[in-house]
Amino acid sequence: MVPCLAGRCLCEMLAEANPDAAIDYSLEELMAAYQRADTAAASELVRQVSPVLFRFFVADASTRAFAEDLLQECWLRIHKSRHTYLPGQPVLPWVFAVARHTRADGWERRRRIETHEVAVEGFDPPAASPAFGAATDLARLLGKLPQSQREVILMLKVSGMTLEEVAGSTATTVGAVKQKAHRAYQKLREILQDSERQDSEREGTLP
Repeated sequence: MVPCLAGRCLCEMLAEANPDAAIDYSLEELMAAYQRADTAAASELVRQVSPVLFRFFVADASTRAFAEDLLQECWLRIHKSRHTYLPGQPVLPWVFAVARHTRADGWERRRRIETHEVAVEGFDPPAASPAFGAATDLARLLGKLPQSQREVILMLKVSGMTLEEVAGSTATTVGAVKQKAHRAYQKLREILQDSERQDSEREGTLP
């Protein structure tokens, strides 16, 4: 189901959004206006925030369609809980708190479905686009990190959030975010170095 925000479907709002006619307000001002049922502000908020949210979801999703489903579900939850946003507070930490729960619930729902599905042998999935192939490669790499570290990297490097925004989204401190990011980078370097070493060893065994 496609969620409707202030009486309009999200897909329609995205399709009709005109960057040249964008409202020159901060996210905080847009969110406050959205709470007052301002449809223009709602459309602009969707236009500005959706790309950031989608990058967050797609980097950790198994398919692009799943990431799009999560985005739709996230906006539906934002719409339902918009009254809990405190005007004047940073918007992105509040939005990403919703996004984190959306992603966790989405993966749990997907896991339950997959445990009841019967594998179909010989099924060839459609080829993914190069752009999404890169995203799935990133997802596989990040999948080797603990959940808390993966989440921090997604927010910092994929969604482009600040340390303060990530701390607000995860209900932790800037120092804790820095520590998780440092450990994640360290782990990723080890994974990449190990992969390069294995590649070199395989090349060395070729005739």
